[in-house]
Amino acid sequence: MTSEAAVLDALRRVRDPELDEPITDLGFVTAVEVGEEAVRVRLRLPTYFCAPNFAYLMVADARDAVEAVPGAGRADIVLEDHHASDQINTGVAGRRGFAGTFPGEATGELDGLRLVFRRKAFVARQERLARSLLDGGLTMEQLADLRVGELPGTAEALAYLERRAELGIDAGPDAFLLVDPAGARVPAERVAASLRFAQTVRVSIEGNASFCRGMLATRYDLPTVVGDQ
Repeated sequence: MTSEAAVLDALRRVRDPELDEPITDLGFVTAVEVGEEAVRVRLRLPTYFCAPNFAYLMVADARDAVEAVPGAGRADIVLEDHHASDQINTGVAGRRGFAGTFPGEATGELDGLRLVFRRKAFVARQERLARSLLDGGLTMEQLADLRVGELPGTAEALAYLERRAELGIDAGPDAFLLVDPAGARVPAERVAASLRFAQTVRVSIEGNASFCRGMLATRYDLPTVVGDQ
């Protein structure tokens, strides 16, 4: 058997794909029950009609994360209070994939959608890190020339590098910090414009996260929780 703490630690690595925050920080995990042969995790979402594709991804990712914990055994992930709970829970448990979970409705799997939101998360994290470096005294010119190996070992930098790795972008010490989601360096003359665009992406993600927290708090009569941005 594993422990509840180990399971929760694994679930902290599962993120809402749209909000780029752990489902644990968002308040989506309501219970963890560790048994001899299986671990049951109960999830909830801010509204009854949250997008089924996002819900499916979180349930499937939670299953994979829990089953990767040594000693966990089978993972039973139960999404509650959602209009597609039964379909999603059954489909994930049976490993049917998204198209198999919603036959006649889904036209394919969710790899493309996941990639879109990973790119958005990367852009937002890079902008946040760049702004903190500028606030710390770097000039735009210095930022344009900055290499990954020169980054401070902060939690913000580590989170950014994690998003970078998810896209397969070079994170070696000699790689330039400012790159686009395809890994191409942002030219010095485009840095300011690139950061302005990235700021709109970040603000959109953070605004959606704040809205979802408020909806969850209202739905379940909870105190509003501010996440770790």
